[in-house]
Amino acid sequence: MSDTDRTAAVSRETGETTIELTLAVDGDGDSEVDTGIGFYDHMLESFAKHGLFDLTVRCDGDTHIDDHHTVEDVAICLGEAFDEALGDKRGIRRYADRRVPLDEAVASVVVDVAGRPYYEFAGEFSQEAVGKFTSVMADHFALSLAMNADLTLHAAVERGDNAHHEVEALFKALARALDDATRLDDRRSDTPSTKGSL
Repeated sequence: MSDTDRTAAVSRETGETTIELTLAVDGDGDSEVDTGIGFYDHMLESFAKHGLFDLTVRCDGDTHIDDHHTVEDVAICLGEAFDEALGDKRGIRRYADRRVPLDEAVASVVVDVAGRPYYEFAGEFSQEAVGKFTSVMADHFALSLAMNADLTLHAAVERGDNAHHEVEALFKALARALDDATRLDDRRSDTPSTKGSL
């Protein structure tokens, strides 16, 4: 990995999903996403756009059962892709926090690209589902992303009365915080830890 080529390609095949995913951390926000769940596609496209990540996702999942395996497994792959693309994390800013509004909804994310997976979530969603996307799967997406990208991640839906807005604000806050935390700091050539590694 070089500083100008922070990219990854991840594949996953189980009895529940078959996934091909590519990620460029230093992208333009371009995406091609097909998960079989329209609202999830919209959220991943929004994540790419607002994080300035280039992202492709192809997922053939057991959506005839429900959305759980597809949402979880894509998040696992995305987390693995971030971990691979960032390599030894040399030169990154490491920490970031973002609050993002969408109309009446506000979501917040605090992240440390720490190499230590930890996750906390606060809040709730006003409706059970948005289209074929179960609202609480937004929380599970963030959890699966954090565990597989080795992030310390605290996320919250602070307020709202429309689940579409609440979920979208959360995805956008994740995108903006991860963009900030993974940016290269031109003042730093080493890994941002007194231990020397993350």
